[in-house]
Formats: sequence, structure tokens, C-alpha cells
Amino acid sequence: MLKKAGIVVSTVLLTSSVMAADFMDPTWAKQACNAWNANATLTTQLGSKSSSKWISNDAGRGYKVLQMYRSQCGAKTKIQLTIADKGGKAMCIYGGKPDGKKLNMSVDYIMHATDKNWTCMGKGSWGCGAMGAMGTGKLKFSGPKVEAMKVMGPFGSFLKLAGAVPGNKGATCPK
Repeated sequence: MLKKAGIVVSTVLLTSSVMAADFMDPTWAKQACNAWNANATLTTQLGSKSSSKWISNDAGRGYKVLQMYRSQCGAKTKIQLTIADKGGKAMCIYGGKPDGKKLNMSVDYIMHATDKNWTCMGKGSWGCGAMGAMGTGKLKFSGPKVEAMKVMGPFGSFLKLAGAVPGNKGATCPK
């Protein structure tokens, strides 16, 4: 009987450890940071060794900040990804709640959208790619828009993280 109970407890613990986080909560942000680092388009095409040198536009701070949230949950539920140049690659060095870094809107980004639009962008559906999302207002966006337009391909890969990283989109908002 004890052996069976141990198997059940182990199964429950294993199952709960692989369950998806709530969409755009701090746990999801950490998973999105890991997904960024596993995406060659983001790490190499935005790196300092790329033609875009996107990561180099950091106001001399050594990092860029991307904050995002679900529109229906409000700006108080923002999550943050911090991206830095590591060996010529644009690597995510932090994913979680905003860590208090002062934003510089000439190099940093704040984005929000409804769950419906995050889902559409996450699938890369027609009209929901980077250009379509920005052009139609599906993605509300603050930051260096011209810079983002110059890296539309990698920016589209970033938006697809919303679909690649599992997250529960329920009636509740992240805390």
C-alpha cells in the first residue's frame, strides 16, 4: 500500500511541476526567457554580430528591457524580459516581474494586447504577424518603432513566443 501511495504522490508532483503557468505571469516570463535563448533567430539576428546590431542600441546600459502584459489585466501585471549582449548574441538574462530598472523608451519596449490577439500573434496567423499586429493595432506598442520595423523578421519570432510558451489564459489575471 505504501509503495502505491509513493507512486501516486510522485506522479502528482511530477504532473504539477510540468503544468503550464498562467499566461504572462512571472513563471511564464521565465519560460519565455528560456524560449528566447533557444531561438536562433532572436539570439543571432538581434545580436551585436548581426547586421541589425539591435542589442547594441541599449543607451550604454548593457541591456534592453521588454515589458508586456495582457490588456484586460492592466499594466500593473506587466512581466519583463531583460536582453543583453553575450558573446555577440542577444540573450535573455532575466524573465519575471519588472525588476525596477528605469525604462528608456528610445531603446526599451512596452507591449500589450488582448488574449485573443496574443493568441493570434502566437500562431503567426494572417494579419497577426509583426507588421500586421502593429499596423492594425492588435499589438499596442511603446518604444522605438523604427528600430522594431528594421528587425521585423526577428520581431515576428518574438511575438510567436506568446504561442510557443504554454500558458493558461483564464478568467483570472496574473498577480
